[in-house]
Amino acid sequence: LPGQTLLLHNEELIPADGILTRGRACIDYSFVTGEAAPVVKQVGELVYAGGRQMGENIEVLVVKEVSQSYLTQLWENSEEKTRPTTAFSFVHVLSRYFTWVVLLIAAITAVYWWQHDPSRLWVAVTAIFIIACPCALLLSNTFTNGSVLRILSRNGFYLRNAATIEGIARINRLVFDKTGTLTSPGQTKTSYRGKLLTALQQQQLAALAACSSHPLSKTLAKKLPPPAGLEVHHFTETPGQGIAAVINGITIKLGSHRFVNAQDAMPTGTTVYACFNDEVTGRFSIGNAYRPQVIPLIKKLQKKYRLSILSGDNASEEARLRQLLGAEDILFEQKPEQKLAYIQQLQRKGNRVMMIGDGLNDAGALQQSDIGVALSEDSNNFTPASDAILSARQIALLPAFITLCKANRVIVMASFILSIVYNIAGLYFAVQGNLSPMIAAILMPASSLCIFLVTFGASNWLARRLHL
Repeated sequence: LPGQTLLLHNEELIPADGILTRGRACIDYSFVTGEAAPVVKQVGELVYAGGRQMGENIEVLVVKEVSQSYLTQLWENSEEKTRPTTAFSFVHVLSRYFTWVVLLIAAITAVYWWQHDPSRLWVAVTAIFIIACPCALLLSNTFTNGSVLRILSRNGFYLRNAATIEGIARINRLVFDKTGTLTSPGQTKTSYRGKLLTALQQQQLAALAACSSHPLSKTLAKKLPPPAGLEVHHFTETPGQGIAAVINGITIKLGSHRFVNAQDAMPTGTTVYACFNDEVTGRFSIGNAYRPQVIPLIKKLQKKYRLSILSGDNASEEARLRQLLGAEDILFEQKPEQKLAYIQQLQRKGNRVMMIGDGLNDAGALQQSDIGVALSEDSNNFTPASDAILSARQIALLPAFITLCKANRVIVMASFILSIVYNIAGLYFAVQGNLSPMIAAILMPASSLCIFLVTFGASNWLARRLHL
């Protein structure tokens, strides 16, 4: 409850929003944001429910009840949808008056033959009702949508319903979340800057890093050459600061700028300094590793769409991100409500937005977007409510998926035109009383079969062209 002070130990979850009153917090918010790198907080700063403390004991003064916490608001925002009302499918526009037109033609035909040749009246009217069956119009849309949904799901792109296909076909703006969407969860890119390290020094650092369970230590232990039976003595760990030990008679430290007493300017981003016998040799910069498919994907999408990238991280990677991706709008330190507001701002300008994200902090923006796509690493993982789920392994196929959805409209229109031509030709003979009901009853399923073959064949031919 508000006013209570919580004592949190290493690896414990923060249950409610509060203010850090004691200790140095190093919080893993990966469940909420998708960001694997821990966030450092100092006394007096806010910490949020859902984070996990990684390091020394901390005390947190609760300022909000659990029901009003930041984490709860994310869930509630994901349920609030203020996206513009989706327009009716163009199929409805073409088919809305079909029945009334057929009834009108039948009535005019009945009046005409009643006055000129009553013996043809029932033959003509019956043939009209059989030959002008709306099944072909309905099936052209249903068969095409069903075929496209099957192709997309076979390639790891799962849509909520058939209406989503038309929504994707109308989008003109794409917005990507960075962390967990453009970057690979659990993978990092590590670079070193400083004096050249010998093979032995690298092994010594790896041996030291392997003694700690801290996420940054684990990252370095994986990146550095494995230690060849080196013995670690007098190991100590200062939570939230760094680790130290004696290896081969040399005192070695890995830790923060302050922990090793580095003399250079405080760097931005996530860094770990290396120190041998009180001499700082350099620092490791640990950043996000971008998915290998991302750069060609962005380059391909930029040719047809305007792109934006949103990130809850700091701007330490802005220059690198702009160089790699070159998106028009790249916004950092974006809270979930700011992501939601950005989507609303784009929509007010007339954009039809597709948002691609992953973590819980993207739920509100995904819901607000005209089309929200949740990227999933694993089908068993938590996925925010969205219009579509895209397998992370298939993200490179996103341009092909959009192209197929746009082509769906063309295929449906072509089959509609074929249906209308069939109906007009059939009605031409039916109103004259020259088409018997028996022949009309044979032609009706034949037209449906023709529509099925056209839609199925066209969608599958295009899928092969797009390598789907």
